Amino acid sequence: MGVSRPRNKFISTEEEAINAAQELGFPLVMKVVGPAHKSDVGGVVLDVVTLEAVRENFKRLIGIKNAAGVEVCQMERGLEVLIGVKKEPGFGHIITCGLGGIFVEILKDIQYTLAPVTRTEALRMIRSLKSYKLIQGARGKEGISEEVFAEVICKVSDLLVLVPEIEEMDLNPLMGRGHHLSAVDVVIKM
Repeated sequence: MGVSRPRNKFISTEEEAINAAQELGFPLVMKVVGPAHKSDVGGVVLDVVTLEAVRENFKRLIGIKNAAGVEVCQMERGLEVLIGVKKEPGFGHIITCGLGGIFVEILKDIQYTLAPVTRTEALRMIRSLKSYKLIQGARGKEGISEEVFAEVICKVSDLLVLVPEIEEMDLNPLMGRGHHLSAVDVVIKM
């Protein structure tokens, strides 16, 4: 799809966890693989910075009910945004964008449009967000390039043309600063 992702490894043993940490470098994020809502079951650990923490967190995460393994990935920093997709009968795919992570639940600052989405439409969506000033950068915090954000929205739209069977998709969060934007978590429902 052409969207950046943090380097990651899927592991199932403590030894693999240590090897992954040494290969990827610190800081890391560790996530349980299996349960649908990872954060609801305590399945996401941020800012893992030592091999001992890797060992401890691996043991805890692999013990979570329905755990199929653990994902170890490089820790991204920056502003959290989201892109979502929902296929609505009679309308087609609706694409959303806004601030991501917990901000979407708290602020409910989302823009919607029907796919396919042009660059101009994607930029209009971004600029219509109440949180647009945060995307631009505010109070000493670096924002993200609206051009890069719009490009990712268009890539998602293009994917829907190629794979119309997609029922839902969430890239939440995408994290980044400046011209770097990376899909930290992606869920696709066919």
